[in-house]
Amino acid sequence: MTHDQGRPVHGGLNITELGTLGLRPDDVLDFSASINPLGPSPLAVRAAREVPLSSYPDTECVGLREAIGNRLGVDPSQILVGNGSTELIHLLARSFLSEQSVAVIFAPTFGEYEAACRLQGVTPIALSPSDGFHWDVQAAIEQMAIVRPTVVFLCNPNNPTGVYLGEQEVARIANALRGTGLLVLDEAYVSFVEDRWNSLPMPNVVLLRSMTKDYALTGLRLGYMLASMDVIERVRRFQYSWSVNAPAQAAGIAALSESAHVEKGREEVRSGRDYLQDAARSLCIEYVPTTVNFLMMRVGDATGLRLKLLTEYRICVRDCASFGLPEYIRVGIRGMDDNRRLVEALKQALQS
Repeated sequence: MTHDQGRPVHGGLNITELGTLGLRPDDVLDFSASINPLGPSPLAVRAAREVPLSSYPDTECVGLREAIGNRLGVDPSQILVGNGSTELIHLLARSFLSEQSVAVIFAPTFGEYEAACRLQGVTPIALSPSDGFHWDVQAAIEQMAIVRPTVVFLCNPNNPTGVYLGEQEVARIANALRGTGLLVLDEAYVSFVEDRWNSLPMPNVVLLRSMTKDYALTGLRLGYMLASMDVIERVRRFQYSWSVNAPAQAAGIAALSESAHVEKGREEVRSGRDYLQDAARSLCIEYVPTTVNFLMMRVGDATGLRLKLLTEYRICVRDCASFGLPEYIRVGIRGMDDNRRLVEALKQALQS
């Protein structure tokens, strides 16, 4: 995995890079991040703006945990809210891993899993796909039986490939770890999956959810963890006070009351996904069929194409070199006008 000064590489506009190129963020159409194309709901924006900034946030996130619990039918004692799901990934690693531990990651995937493991002195074992970008679950279970991991990280649907494992496959992985390890199931993008299955409840599984994707609260950093009370209390001991700020909590509560906004975003993604996959076929661009709100395309020199799109067309995509996939770009699905602009830019850039 490629790192920037020791840190994982992520999507989103790099302000330093834009400054070097003489660009402003407002000049650039950002396809490198994958969020609800409608942005945050007006209700969530208003709730965040009305928070008194001179007051401390609730360090227990009681109101937000209750709102999440009511929405999902989960007791608030089994919920831990974090400063984005990334904070929770690192808290889990701190809570369960030591230098003697074994960690497994289903790769290629989100870079923070490896980063969190390495900060605990653990070099994770990467389980790579055997068929395109799909994992051989049976082979993975057999390998885990040998190495006996303490923690296994599985992003489902996976970032950056969009591959989504079914309920039976995930249950087999979880069952193989019973009594020996914990499965961290990261469902940051699951709201955009059409035929998603209900992952609640599952023993010896920690579920991670991100409110920065489906609710587009990216700038506020908001996520949560669902797990047994024992796991919640163990992880919570490592979380610093006031980790989640008051505007984020208020926006999260408001966003949860507006399910229609997420559904409208899902419809927009559905249309955009079909359009971009059709366009890729017409341009003879190989792509990985996706279940979510981003699409991975094989373009050759992904880093070079990314820079060309940015400098000549004012469009930012995510090159996948940091995932170990230097020939691929990942594009988030936006509104149709933006998607059309991307396709036209790709057509010109790949022909020149």
